[in-house]
Amino acid sequence: MEIKDVLDTKLMILDIKSQSKKEVVKELIKPLVKEGIVKNQDSFFETIMHRETLSTTGIGMGIAIPHGKSDMVTRPSIVFGKSKEGVDYEALDGEPSYIFFLIAVPEGSDNEHLKVLSQLSRKLMHEETRTKLMQATSEEEVIRVFD
Repeated sequence: MEIKDVLDTKLMILDIKSQSKKEVVKELIKPLVKEGIVKNQDSFFETIMHRETLSTTGIGMGIAIPHGKSDMVTRPSIVFGKSKEGVDYEALDGEPSYIFFLIAVPEGSDNEHLKVLSQLSRKLMHEETRTKLMQATSEEEVIRVFD
């Protein structure tokens, strides 16, 4: 599974309005519910927030990659979100997060999401990638960053 295999223009929020970690997670889950990928918003939210108690997924450099495995998820998906203001996501470097990738995978699936997580992390280490994502004005531009 590649990043571009699970990126979908219907699962992108180019202007996140939320101001807190919990609000961002809720906002990122909404497109998954709308598209029928997540069956229960509250249950999946709890899954993500439980994962956050283990260690923050705010990896630094302005990036957060919340993720969760749940029987509420029907197929592996990634929601891309971007905040112009930045959000205190309790990132490892103490800086605000601007770029979000919420990874949702079904409970019974193998660890394919870890491969995607690894690919994302490697790609996002490059300042050029982060800059292109911040400058993207359309969903198609976001997808092109990963081509």
